[in-house]
Amino acid sequence: MYWSEDKDTKSEFVIPENVVDVVFKLQGKAIPLDNAHALSKAIEQVLPWVADDEQVGIHQVFGAESGNGWLRPENTESGILYLSRRQKLTLRIPRERLNDIQSLSGKTLVVDGYELSVGKSVVRKLSDMNIVFARHVVVSEASLSEDMFIQACAEQIKEQGIQIKKMMCGRERYIQLPDRKLITRGLMLADLEKADSVKLQENGIGVGRKLGCGLFLPQKGIDAVNPD
Repeated sequence: MYWSEDKDTKSEFVIPENVVDVVFKLQGKAIPLDNAHALSKAIEQVLPWVADDEQVGIHQVFGAESGNGWLRPENTESGILYLSRRQKLTLRIPRERLNDIQSLSGKTLVVDGYELSVGKSVVRKLSDMNIVFARHVVVSEASLSEDMFIQACAEQIKEQGIQIKKMMCGRERYIQLPDRKLITRGLMLADLEKADSVKLQENGIGVGRKLGCGLFLPQKGIDAVNPD
């Protein structure tokens, strides 16, 4: 007797590990609230090869968050972020650079005069969640409207072969560079296929990866999100 039953022919999606996040423990009293540029330069001072590797991304150091991870607290009075004992430093790297980046453990970073001790690290695979967001995506022109920004982002994402179903723009922010302010906006995508979610996290969009720009993070939901 031959017996056959219908089975789900779709194989389970396995998250590739060619790009990973390396998360370091971080100890220090404080860091500038706008730490993107200073943090990047501090890491490059310790690991010079980082400056030349275009695939390396450096997540900004953030404090406690609100709005389900979308809104960053602002401290306009002092511009200083006081660090908790659970503070982490996260770098997104190609896996072949893992041994190189792990040498950051035990080093001291000097970020705009503030000393940060880098501790042990753990390696995290990217997420296959269907909602991802980037706190900062670089806006090419100051006069770019929200609709034009969305369109420009959509073109970059589609060029990666990623299908867009839902996309939402966040509010305008700035990153201070030595000679100018970099204009950015937040960006969220929802209902992504698992493979597309991972690909977008691997590749990012736009420029400024070492400033934390164009780097997507998983998001549990959009109900609590306030993009304004």
